Amino acid sequence: MKKQLIIAALVLVVVGLVPLTSVSDYITGVLTMVCFYAVFAMSWDLLFGYAGEVNFGPSFLIGVGAYGAGLADADLGLPVAVCIAIGTLAAVLAGLLLAIPALRLRGPYFGLITLVAVLLLQDMIEIFADTTGGEIGLSVPDVLAVSAAVNFYYAFGLMVIAGAILLAVANSPFGLILQAAGQDPVEAQALGFNIVKFKVVAFAISAFFSGLAGAMLVFYLGTASVSAMVDVAVGIQVIIAAVLGGRRTIIGPVLGAAFLVGAGELLRPVGQMSGFIVAALALGVILLVPDGLLGALRGRLRA
Repeated sequence: MKKQLIIAALVLVVVGLVPLTSVSDYITGVLTMVCFYAVFAMSWDLLFGYAGEVNFGPSFLIGVGAYGAGLADADLGLPVAVCIAIGTLAAVLAGLLLAIPALRLRGPYFGLITLVAVLLLQDMIEIFADTTGGEIGLSVPDVLAVSAAVNFYYAFGLMVIAGAILLAVANSPFGLILQAAGQDPVEAQALGFNIVKFKVVAFAISAFFSGLAGAMLVFYLGTASVSAMVDVAVGIQVIIAAVLGGRRTIIGPVLGAAFLVGAGELLRPVGQMSGFIVAALALGVILLVPDGLLGALRGRLRA
């Protein structure tokens, strides 16, 4: 584990230096999107990889954070930092309102409830289109920064901090109990652990970082839209990135996000076929390497 963390730190240093070189703003922009999607995927991995709960609606938390921050900026004219805090808080509260009753249910019900939550959020955005912008999207007057490099460092800093905290949580006694609750909830409950409480806390942590990244993403893109933040397809991309990178690793989803975003950009010239090709490549990797990209790298390191 220590060797892997050292390698990860070296990779982060190299990536962090990229905007200081002569690369174009386009490449810097792609790396920025990788950082945001990495945070989404790492947050999702905490709940699924450790607690064993499949959240089919990560875009619900992303969307609430994004629109919460966007509306605070567009309608109230609050400072960007305050808007981001409002969006993050909204995502946590909405996540708790969803998770507290849903996590008490057994079987596939939690996953179905999170999926329905995404559809309800999409409907609400369209119903209140006068306020939310509907399908066109909500434009925000402020941005994170004008410089592509500065935007990257905001996203990069968020990814590093989120990854460090999530990794610390996953490897703490809380994370071990969470794993036990995910693998054998009956036995964990028999040992005296309130597994619902632990899963709710894990969901709140996941909601915090998903909402925070969604709120920051609004001010990077300059708009909040269903297609970019709330659509079911966005959630599927987050899930694929997490599983592709390596379940129950926290770091692995960063690799998955880099693969998905990078492949999508490289294949952009082929038009609508790009989504199909990227999905097919991701499926092939998942089938051939069930442990994900990080699992494959670990095997190479051991060899």
